[in-house]
Amino acid sequence: MFFISFYSGFHLSGTVTEPAAQSEPETTHKVAISFDRCKITSVTCGCGNRDIFYCAHVVALSLYRIRKPEQVKLRLPISETLFQMNRDQLQKLVQYLITAHHTEVLPTAQKLADEILSSNSEINQVHGAPDPTAGASIDDENCWHLDEEQVREQVKQFLSQGGYYGSGKQLNSMFAKVREMLRMRDSNGARMLTLITEQFMADPRLSLWRQQGTGMTDKCRQLWDELGALWVCIVLNPHCKSEEKSSWLRQLKKWGDMDICPLEDGNYGSELPNITNALPQSNLAQDSLARPRRTVFTRAMEACDLHWQDSHLQRIISSDFYMSPAYQREGESLLFNPQGLPLWLELQQRGLTNTTNLEGWVGHPLDPIGCLFATLTETCRVEDDNTMDTGDSGEPKPPVYQHVPVWGCPDGGESYLALALEVALMGMGQQRLMPEGLYAQDKVCRNEEQIVAKLQEMELDDVLVQTLRKQATLLLEAWICVREKAVPEKRSAGWPLQCPQLPFPKTGHPATEPPTDLQCNLRADICAATREDRVCGPFSGLGEVIHRESVPMHTFAKYLFTALLPHDAELAYKLGLRAMRLPVLESTAPSGDVGHPHHGISIVPSRYPRWFTLGHLESQQCELASTMLTAAKGDMLRLRTVLEAIQKHIHSSSLIFKLAQDAFKIATPADNPPDITLLNVALELGLQVMRMTLSTLNWRRREMVRWLVTCATEVGLRALVSILQSWYTLFTPTEATSIVAATVMSHNTILRLSLDYPQREELASCARTLALQCAMKDPQNCALSALTLCEKDHIAFETAYQIVIDAASTGMTYSQLFTIARYMEHRGYPLRAFKLASLAMTHLNLAYNQDTHPAINDVLWACALSHSLGKNELAAIIPLVVKSVHCATVLSDILRRCTMTAPGLAGIPGRRNSGKLMSTDKAPLRQLLDATISAYINTTHSRLTHISPRHYGEFIEFLSKARETFLLAQDGHIQFAQFIDNLKQIYKGKKKLMMLVRERFG
Repeated sequence: MFFISFYSGFHLSGTVTEPAAQSEPETTHKVAISFDRCKITSVTCGCGNRDIFYCAHVVALSLYRIRKPEQVKLRLPISETLFQMNRDQLQKLVQYLITAHHTEVLPTAQKLADEILSSNSEINQVHGAPDPTAGASIDDENCWHLDEEQVREQVKQFLSQGGYYGSGKQLNSMFAKVREMLRMRDSNGARMLTLITEQFMADPRLSLWRQQGTGMTDKCRQLWDELGALWVCIVLNPHCKSEEKSSWLRQLKKWGDMDICPLEDGNYGSELPNITNALPQSNLAQDSLARPRRTVFTRAMEACDLHWQDSHLQRIISSDFYMSPAYQREGESLLFNPQGLPLWLELQQRGLTNTTNLEGWVGHPLDPIGCLFATLTETCRVEDDNTMDTGDSGEPKPPVYQHVPVWGCPDGGESYLALALEVALMGMGQQRLMPEGLYAQDKVCRNEEQIVAKLQEMELDDVLVQTLRKQATLLLEAWICVREKAVPEKRSAGWPLQCPQLPFPKTGHPATEPPTDLQCNLRADICAATREDRVCGPFSGLGEVIHRESVPMHTFAKYLFTALLPHDAELAYKLGLRAMRLPVLESTAPSGDVGHPHHGISIVPSRYPRWFTLGHLESQQCELASTMLTAAKGDMLRLRTVLEAIQKHIHSSSLIFKLAQDAFKIATPADNPPDITLLNVALELGLQVMRMTLSTLNWRRREMVRWLVTCATEVGLRALVSILQSWYTLFTPTEATSIVAATVMSHNTILRLSLDYPQREELASCARTLALQCAMKDPQNCALSALTLCEKDHIAFETAYQIVIDAASTGMTYSQLFTIARYMEHRGYPLRAFKLASLAMTHLNLAYNQDTHPAINDVLWACALSHSLGKNELAAIIPLVVKSVHCATVLSDILRRCTMTAPGLAGIPGRRNSGKLMSTDKAPLRQLLDATISAYINTTHSRLTHISPRHYGEFIEFLSKARETFLLAQDGHIQFAQFIDNLKQIYKGKKKLMMLVRERFG
């Protein structure tokens, strides 16, 4: 760029030439910049580009003035120059100026001239004249130039895009600009945030969301969170004036009082039903009703009451290391405990201490743990030229940290990196109640994952491992005793532990039991320092006793377990086992003892409706368990302990099934022999799933059953025998026969186990016993499978057949009996098939109009079977057919088939086939013929009752088939003629139809 510029007083002017580009010609822009006390206070540029930031031409002119001050001609303010001119010179200046810019300034010059010549004009009432190059008065406010209208327009535009097309990223960029302004102590930070907030409050979607009672999107909530957090930073600025803070407080209160103002938890509380009212025996419902309305600005308003004059805070700010001085001023005796550590005015207040934090540090809107961690690690970060490089995955490389010692630390062993780790561990391990609302709970989960991701970027050296071990131990043993004389003597004398907020595990009521040695002896320094007269605790989410609605520690514990395992396996497992619990789903708060799990079907209390993220929490619980199972591979004792914890604390069958599958997969690598210890754990978990889901509907049940058989097969013969023998506690009869026993008896299973003959027989015997038991319990669904499984054992097969016969009269349908009968015929038992088919016929009833009934094929097959067996069997089945089947076309089909061949073709030993066709005039076919003719007559009258003209042709064809059947009788033609005459007489009103009858049948 090429510049021609001059510098006059407090005004910088210049011409900026932008070189020609490929598709754009060279352009020249006039730029003017006003400034005051090292701040640019206004800008104009001929380019016309408007943005909340300066255009490139303004920046270029500013940099040119900074880098080449000698190239910019310095001028006095224009008022000084004018003062040196006489009247002729002034007149010449004005006339030349008007001539040079007559189109722009002539009307203004004429107007000003008229006012100056008028003695009564306003312009003549003011002494002197303005000078834009002279700068502002020392008392005038001076601040950086900010195009307020442009800020409003851009925020409005980004909000209108609803979070799409990168608008969320743009808004976050504006928020980052505000933070940068705060760091630079630029007063525009508050101005810009006010403009942004005004546009956020004017977002038309707020009213819509409130009317509909729906929550805003996660992206919008996060933007509002950032907005609220920035206002906290604004009002906490130690350099702001009290009148500024008062002004901000009024503005924040005004926004917060508006109905559309988003609430802190992301919901519109008054419009939505208060779901905590559904909680049984819970004070949370009342608490939520009494809790004041908290908007996204509430924290900023509360922060307005804070000040920077606290003596502790002032000392911390002024010193890198803070401990009790060697001497204290009068009145400061309560500021430090005997160990020299500071006592804050509060955590000194008398009275009860809550056992849990109603508001935790993790998931907090202001992200205190994330901020502290970032602050402490920032000074430890190693910057190099490859910091921005990405690895093979395309992701940025994790940061590299080094230990930076804390200056002034007495032992010299403290480092900012270790402190960062300690802060994160303390925050993550803090016991805290699950917050209200889906968004707040989502935020807890997200924040946990963000902190863990940061921790995983830290390479653990000896110093950090020691910090890790120390904090893990403290979290496990974290009781705070705050009574001066909390000693065993007092405890043994029946001294009560009074803490109404803490329900005890056995009763669920406020604690009235004496404290344990652990409670009394830990943290004695705190007891001595505070001189409280109560005992309260714990503060750790990994403590032995925790509140029923505490946020679970699964995500945190998974990180701790993985990090500690290579260095202190005992501590890692102790911590992981303690964290496995999920108290809100357990009937009583856990005592920390995982030695006596409930092996039966778990009785889980109804799920808390306010725990919106419960599914996610349970999956995290499962992830922790899976991690521990994997690590314990090959160690029977540890595997058993982890297994018992899973059985006690995990209540979701689908998640236990996932754990079982994970364990099985790890235990059976493709290229190595299976790990029998982990394989047994997988089987036991699978058995638990079977017991849990036996009496409940589960769409994955078939998959689970098949998987269990696969797992048991991998374990070996004894496992298969065991599940076959105890099938009734694991499977339904149908599952046991059609899936379990069938799979166990398959050729693939025999080959997989490489069984010898006695072993095969043992397995087969167990399968047959199971099949008979299932057939007795559920003959309808298991009889056929039982017969199939018992085929190779005569006694068992006979027993299964007898079970079918016994159940046939009451407990089985005709369809089931026909299916078994066909199976019998297929296996070479035609007489047994006949008996079952006869029994099936007694359950069947085919109406006159059911000529497409699915049982027709079974009826035709049963009659064909009887016909093939001989005259006696046919004579026995026909009365059953006549009684059960009233459909004329089906009866005529049976009659036709029976007259085509002689009976007795099955070749039963001892039977003779006469080879003669059966007569329709003699039994048993005479009875069938009469029934068929009767069915045609009845069906005809039924059809004629509601017949329509479009069905006339179909009816004539039906009568033609009826005539074929009538003619099978000796006097059939006479019967049919009489039948037709009756129709003509009865239905003579249907003239067109009767005319068609006459044309066809006379």
